[in-house]
Amino acid sequence: MFLSTFEKQLDAKRRIVVPQEFRALASGPFDGVFCFPSIEADCIEGGGKALFDRYMGVIEELEFGDPLRTALETSVLGGMARLSFDTAGRITLPESLCETFGLTDWVAVVGLGDRFQIWNRDAFQAHRAAQRDAAREGLAQLRAQQRAARVGAA
Repeated sequence: MFLSTFEKQLDAKRRIVVPQEFRALASGPFDGVFCFPSIEADCIEGGGKALFDRYMGVIEELEFGDPLRTALETSVLGGMARLSFDTAGRITLPESLCETFGLTDWVAVVGLGDRFQIWNRDAFQAHRAAQRDAAREGLAQLRAQQRAARVGAA
């Protein structure tokens, strides 16, 4: 699983060192990762072949010509880049993705289990705070529902 958050600095060639733990998890048909614009947030999403296969599975469940299938194909497959590790464990982020998400200096590489995200460091700080609030509220609601179900079952 991709776990934890790492702050990394982009060099002048838009390269970052991928954490060793992430490189080990991404092993597959080539020595690197798949990256594309995230569907759910303003960042780059990435992972190994397992993540690619997962998205392909979702896409292939939809009928050819289905608007959702087309949207996913365009967003995920059309935006995807295969980024190989160099000898120092770095990947070079595509210029277009860096421009889209304002990645110029420091980035946050965030593990999310079967995938990771690469954020502008400042944007991630705000996103993390909002996600913490959402998690706190959602967990409180879930606990309240569970208590209500237990009381109703009794």
